[in-house]
Amino acid sequence: MTSLTAIFGGAQEKPEEESEKLLNLYWNRAELKKEFASLRSEQFRLKDCIKSQEGATARIQQKLDHLEQLLLDPEWVYNVLTHYQLQALNLRCISKLGKFAEQLKQQREQKQNKQQLADWNGRRGEESAEIESQIGQKRMQLQTLEDQLQFERQRLVSMSGFVRIFRRRSVMKTIDRLAETIDCTRLEEEQLLLRYDEVQNRLPPDTQGLDIPTKRLINCMILAFAQQLYLHFGPDGIAGMAREAGEKSVGAINYGSKKDCDRVIARAGKRSQSFEKESDFADVLRQRAHLIAEKALYRNDDDAVPASGSVATVFAISEEGAVKTSDADLLGQNYWGLAGILSR
Repeated sequence: MTSLTAIFGGAQEKPEEESEKLLNLYWNRAELKKEFASLRSEQFRLKDCIKSQEGATARIQQKLDHLEQLLLDPEWVYNVLTHYQLQALNLRCISKLGKFAEQLKQQREQKQNKQQLADWNGRRGEESAEIESQIGQKRMQLQTLEDQLQFERQRLVSMSGFVRIFRRRSVMKTIDRLAETIDCTRLEEEQLLLRYDEVQNRLPPDTQGLDIPTKRLINCMILAFAQQLYLHFGPDGIAGMAREAGEKSVGAINYGSKKDCDRVIARAGKRSQSFEKESDFADVLRQRAHLIAEKALYRNDDDAVPASGSVATVFAISEEGAVKTSDADLLGQNYWGLAGILSR
């Protein structure tokens, strides 16, 4: 009988085992399909990356081939040299303007954060002083109540037998009332002490970004510096040629003969050296920024960058303070990478 039960019991368990195996196979198949789909997606992504990289490599090779052809051409070899010299000048001006803008932003942010922290510390100090005053008042109140309680207890002890009979109940009520008031006052003092600790341990607020008026002031100073660069490199068209060299590819501009190219390179180098020696024009920048701000117009109240046409007047300021104006849309033509440097 035992053997029959074992036989029939085994027969019942066999389909369950097969079902479990089929279920495991099903889940394994589903997981394999997911993994296969993931691998196919990764394969397509990698193929796209390879195509993109091949395209970039082909473009670079095309540029190198074009540059090689220009360098092999006697009529263009000096133009190539001039192009890269002007391009380097443009990059140096962009770098100078970018560093100037970053210093301005950091100075303004530090000044603003310092003022915000000072204001916050002032408010915290006033709140702490108010709490300290309340704590002092509570301690004086406690001292007075404890003195009254001590007086009533001594009064109760000093009463004679006959008076004690008639006055004891009222004195005890007074003592109980004073004791209850003292407990409440101590609890209030403890709460004030906790509040005082909370104020003292309070963390300063997170620093906030610059507001729109401050960004506008910074942008006017950046535009003033951009005009300083333009005025310095403007003679002989060096500023315009440097901007073109930064925007156009080599071979797109013909600077002329070897003599012409040498002249352009010499003038650009001379202008660069003289600008490095100039350092005392902070007052001129502030005066020019003020003039720019007077003319600057903004499309919306939330815009920090002015409309390019409203700041297209270049102000040349002499050492004597005389102002001469000329027209040049530095922002619209994106001189020195202004569009990416201005605060927004």
